[in-house]
Amino acid sequence: MPVVTVKKPLREKLGDDGIEALVELINEAQKETKNNVIQFVEEKFEKRLSEELAKVRVEIAEVKTELIERIEALKTNDEKVKSELIKWMFIFWVGQIGAIIGILFAFFKG
Repeated sequence: MPVVTVKKPLREKLGDDGIEALVELINEAQKETKNNVIQFVEEKFEKRLSEELAKVRVEIAEVKTELIERIEALKTNDEKVKSELIKWMFIFWVGQIGAIIGILFAFFKG
């Protein structure tokens, strides 16, 4: 806290009691101004913090929605791959059975 110095002419006019009262008044005004500034800054900070928090929540919701959509797309793609794999496995096994039957016919005819 800065030291308040009172010039000689004012000190002579007000006297010691007047100077003490003036310094006390200035100090109280300074404290009140400081408290008002702190309160204003706190309110401004809280408002900004709540705004930023709201923005973050919106972003999280958007990312969550996008993530759900991508997971669903992956599930759909996975199902397509599985059905394609089953189809080719069936074709392979039918071919294998046909080849085995052909070999058996050739073996028993000959």
